[in-house]
Amino acid sequence: MARSGSTGERTAALRALAARPTIPSGRLAQRLLGARQGLDRRGLSALLIGIGADLLYLTGYDAILTERLTMLVLPAVGPASLVVPRLEASPAHDSPAARAGLLEVAAWDETDDPIQVVAGLLAGRASSENAIRLGISDRLWAIHLLRLQSALPRASFESATSVLRHLRIVKDPEEVQLLRLAARAADRVLDRIAHGPLIGRTEADVSHEILEALVAEGHDVGDFAIVGSGPNSASPHHAAGDRVIAAGEPIVLDIGGLLGGYGSDVTRTIWLTGGDPKAGPDEEFLRIYELVRDAQSEATGSARPGTPAERIDSVARGIIGSGGHAAQFIHRTGHGIGLEGHEDPYLVEGNSEPVRAGMTFSIEPGVYLEGRYGVRIEDIVLCTEAGPVSLNDAPRDLIVVDGL
Repeated sequence: MARSGSTGERTAALRALAARPTIPSGRLAQRLLGARQGLDRRGLSALLIGIGADLLYLTGYDAILTERLTMLVLPAVGPASLVVPRLEASPAHDSPAARAGLLEVAAWDETDDPIQVVAGLLAGRASSENAIRLGISDRLWAIHLLRLQSALPRASFESATSVLRHLRIVKDPEEVQLLRLAARAADRVLDRIAHGPLIGRTEADVSHEILEALVAEGHDVGDFAIVGSGPNSASPHHAAGDRVIAAGEPIVLDIGGLLGGYGSDVTRTIWLTGGDPKAGPDEEFLRIYELVRDAQSEATGSARPGTPAERIDSVARGIIGSGGHAAQFIHRTGHGIGLEGHEDPYLVEGNSEPVRAGMTFSIEPGVYLEGRYGVRIEDIVLCTEAGPVSLNDAPRDLIVVDGL
């Protein structure tokens, strides 16, 4: 594998990060309008959006998650309101949607009941409190939902995903650019780790270095760093521990974080020789690696507009199954990515939804031989009208290094 990260490449990457886009207020206005149109189509009276990706998507407000209620009240008709604790009123007023005049900020005091504040807004702006149907964000804490149900006994509640899913699943140009910057930054971290010292270190130590490197390469936060060495590479969600990495074995590196609020997620499998030519990968490992690489390549190539999500999964699964390892491919082929690391669409049997231009998702087949070793290759892929485009550019051939 050729090393990346020359001075020129590094300078270009830093310039791109410095110029990274933000979501303009006009885009937020479009999203709020799209949500209102969705309310009308679904016959809902309002959306109640708690802290999480839905709130960030609609308002640009990255709220602090505490037991105090923060909630966007978006009625089908009338002004939107962002209900926040008084002590967080300042950042709420400074949020992109509030600054653009797209919503009002309704601050509540410590002795107030915020549920009653929300109920009052609904009574004033919904057509009939006795007949309202409300869309609730999926990540809202149960304690808040239960209190809303008690305060609005004649209202019905359903998932806000029925309204917001079709908006969030297709990415805006700014979102695609942020995802691309995140992917390329993660690629640089992979290159650095793969060609650095690994043998004799613990998985946890390497994982910690990856998380720091993600931030150094432009991420706001390193979210996860799976380091599965030797037999641990056969555990897809292995938690990096105190196992010492040795020569003559593989490591699966699955890493990601957030850049400008948008996620990276890339996986590569490497083999460590310790400088001993006799400590290279065995024939079975090489065969499995080739199988996974072919499955990943063919599945990516199939991700064209109009292709059912489950078809992409079946392409990867068919190739791995033809190689005799169907039972060792134990997870779906991929998941959507954006403001959340796992979101729609999911590339899995049973999801017949066609992929569309603007959707972004992982394609990450794997084969896992329990107690021995595993292989996974993962990229984030953008579906375009012209076909699939990988946002990651890290080489997909097996990376064989000395690890010293």
